Amino acid sequence: MATKAEKHHSIDAQLRLLAPGKVSEDDKLVEYDALLIDRFLDILQNLHGSALRELVQECYEMSAEYDVKRDETRLDELGAKLSGLDPADAITVASSFSHMLNLANLAEEVQIAQRRRSKLKHGDFSDEGSATTESDIEETLKRLVSEIGKSPQEVFDALKNQTVELVLTAHPTQSLRRSLLQKHTKIRNCLTQLYAKDITEDEKKELDEALQAEIQAAFRTDEIRRSQPTPQDEMRYGMSYFHETIWKGVPKFLRRVDTALKSIGINERLPYDAPVIKFSSWMGGDRDGNPRVTPEVTRDVCLLARMMAANLYVSSIEDLMFELSMWRCNDELRARADEHLASRETKKHYIEFWRAIPESEPYRVLLGYVRDKLYNTRERALHMLTKGYSEIKEEATITSVEEFMEPLEVCYKSLCDCGDKTIADGLLLDFMRQVNTFGLSLAKLDIRQESERHTDAVDAITTHLGIGSYKEWPEEKRQEWLLSELQGKRPLLVPDLPVTEEVEAVLGCFKVLAELPRDSFGPYIISMATAPSDVLAVELLQRECGVRQPLPVVPLFERLADLQNAPASVERLFSIDWYLNRIGGKQQIMVGYSDSGKDAGRLSAAWQLYQAQELVAQVAKKYDVKVTFFHGRGGTVGRGGGPTHLAILSQPPETINGSLRVTIQGEVIEHSFGEEHLCFRTLQRFTAATLEHGMHPPISPKPEWRKLMDEMAVVATDAYRSVVVKEPRFVEYFRSATPETEYGRMNIGSRPAKRRPGGGITTLRAIPWIFSWTQTRFHLPVWLGVGSAFKSAIDKDIKNFQLLKDMYREWPFFRVTLDLLEMVFAKGDPGIAALYDKLLVTDELKPFGEQLRSKYAETEQLLLQIAGHKEILEADPYLKQRLRLRDPYITTLNVFQAYTLKQIRDPNFKVKTQPPLNKEQDLVKLNPASEYAPGLEDTLIITMKGIAAGMQNTG
Repeated sequence: MATKAEKHHSIDAQLRLLAPGKVSEDDKLVEYDALLIDRFLDILQNLHGSALRELVQECYEMSAEYDVKRDETRLDELGAKLSGLDPADAITVASSFSHMLNLANLAEEVQIAQRRRSKLKHGDFSDEGSATTESDIEETLKRLVSEIGKSPQEVFDALKNQTVELVLTAHPTQSLRRSLLQKHTKIRNCLTQLYAKDITEDEKKELDEALQAEIQAAFRTDEIRRSQPTPQDEMRYGMSYFHETIWKGVPKFLRRVDTALKSIGINERLPYDAPVIKFSSWMGGDRDGNPRVTPEVTRDVCLLARMMAANLYVSSIEDLMFELSMWRCNDELRARADEHLASRETKKHYIEFWRAIPESEPYRVLLGYVRDKLYNTRERALHMLTKGYSEIKEEATITSVEEFMEPLEVCYKSLCDCGDKTIADGLLLDFMRQVNTFGLSLAKLDIRQESERHTDAVDAITTHLGIGSYKEWPEEKRQEWLLSELQGKRPLLVPDLPVTEEVEAVLGCFKVLAELPRDSFGPYIISMATAPSDVLAVELLQRECGVRQPLPVVPLFERLADLQNAPASVERLFSIDWYLNRIGGKQQIMVGYSDSGKDAGRLSAAWQLYQAQELVAQVAKKYDVKVTFFHGRGGTVGRGGGPTHLAILSQPPETINGSLRVTIQGEVIEHSFGEEHLCFRTLQRFTAATLEHGMHPPISPKPEWRKLMDEMAVVATDAYRSVVVKEPRFVEYFRSATPETEYGRMNIGSRPAKRRPGGGITTLRAIPWIFSWTQTRFHLPVWLGVGSAFKSAIDKDIKNFQLLKDMYREWPFFRVTLDLLEMVFAKGDPGIAALYDKLLVTDELKPFGEQLRSKYAETEQLLLQIAGHKEILEADPYLKQRLRLRDPYITTLNVFQAYTLKQIRDPNFKVKTQPPLNKEQDLVKLNPASEYAPGLEDTLIITMKGIAAGMQNTG
């Protein structure tokens, strides 16, 4: 007789049989999912009664039947069942499916980790070419030596000189609250341990009880943010990952790199000061279109970061002091220890037990001195943060990484001199690597501002000086004036300068840069950069506001036209002698994936990004400048997301060269650093792929491939814009057919959804743009225009069909672009999008929606033909299974969302009210502040979060 779990997942079991022989027999994904869902349904019944449980199971079965048979009448039946629920019941059912999706994701994560461990254990890397391929660092080093023909020393030299900088951003794409993420971690750990080998029956029962408790705790936690987070909240959220995984994960990963080096014959560790991994942040520094990021916020987050860093160092150095109890040392360390012992009575110390360190333990004496300065560093940052001043003098703190590292180097050298190198390469080496990686602020804060804001600030100056309006000057005149002022000395900021509130905020930011330590900051990024004057204006404003060590200025090229003009703009910038001397042979260039995709569609944006990098790299080489490309990638494919290693390995040759900077955004932060093994995997992916790209670059496209891509990009852009920009019905259709207008109610970020009030699609940020189409599973920004481009190429010359197939097989860039598009189609469902149309779109606009779905189907078929696949994800059965397992949960939430939106938008929509099923109505709180009918707003937000969890993307 089938168990409850087997009955509940009979559909899933059938789905596994759709690809016999492709999914291994030891795959336990369905089993893991069934266990978690069965435990949850028992909890649901205990809390809310058997009637609610039966309703949830019935909804699941109806959705599963639709997902298998694509019978859209089942969606109508499901909608009728859901739309008439009592408000408390509606919230409970929506929450149930949202939580079941989160549990399905956790089951998937455990299975992926288990499968990866099994593959690595057996040395199996057979997934080469699939959308989930990645390289182990040891396997990468071995391949570079044995297959590519590099010498071990060449590999070692490249590795110790390369840098990957990961930039955690404040983009509001993490829909889950932090408290829920932490509970999910505990559920994941319980599930992993339950299926561990050699577990006893008693341990199994105890783990099962703990698992049920954590599932119930997650279900009973309100998943809705009731207020919008502040930039400081976002910063604390981001920095929590340093405490939980990154702080310990970095030295652990670097030790694995040491081990990997031994496997190719290098018996030398990576130097402790090798810049392999670095971290930066945008949280509290990204003011582009976010008025909540004020100069005071930037000051606060910088001080908070320094305080957090010092706190971690204090804790770690005490562990190190406990470890280094030996008395043998060299003369240099002995002299330093004696010096600090002699100063005990004359210097005030803030940690009294420092005096208890025995004089015979010189390492502890010296490290105790460092610990006290760290304590002062932490306390001074706290005082500055809370009171605005501190009585602790700056000389009593650690003010630079060099100052911090010097006594540690003395200890390391002494241990080596005394025959204790093994000890030196233990905790001390780990600590030195942490200091080198994290500096004094864990992650340096980037500043980002829109170019127009700087133009306004300079315009205020020129207008006050009586020399005209800077805004009205042509580019040549702007450059001429900026350079003359940069080379002169006259002050431009006078006390009586009349400024608007916006200009005052711009100048206030520069004054904060002048006030705080330079090592708190990364570069200054200019969004919507178009010309050299954008960069020179920031250089001048830094000088005028007293920034003694100016931040490097980074132009960000985002829109299609800006990317096309980027090489010429960079060349004009490098041709300025003053600027070329200023940068000292190094320049960062940021390329934006989000706005370029919104501007022209994914295919055209991807190709233009590829070409822009190629050409900018050639310009940099001409002027002997080392360029580092900063990739502003989002989590979704529509915003440049996708598997990390494939994204790196598909970049143009000669564009990475051992130096890469990339954003880690929103939910991607959790997927990258939420667990210790995820952190390790993330660091490994970036390091291995960057090394491989530099030492074994991908092939350059053949001339005929370039020609065809150029032609297809023009067609794709025209087709995309003919709908999104030129079609008069589009904006109304978009806002009717998606939850775009309701997006702001989710409170998932501090930043407004639009850069400016009013306007249409052009002023809408890329995140809500992508989010809205992801919710309806139509993904229009990703595929629109692609089918037209393929069809045009094939219709023009039938030989192009074979050429496209060759490009897919031989060219990494093209293959990755199409593989990601195929993954998007696997997550899509035009039948669901049609349901939104039927309920929410006017009769006049319904034919327009049908036309778009026809384009969707045509694009999907052309993609399959070019890839040589009979069905979507044919080459990746594991991913296909995982997506199908989630489908019934997402489908229910889609139907629930569509009908909820109908009730919100159409007061005349009549539903057949059902009697309450919830045995304890008071367990569900209704939002009394909502402007909608009881329960509708919370139900809508829960469906949004649930679908985001199921799609594993928000924006």
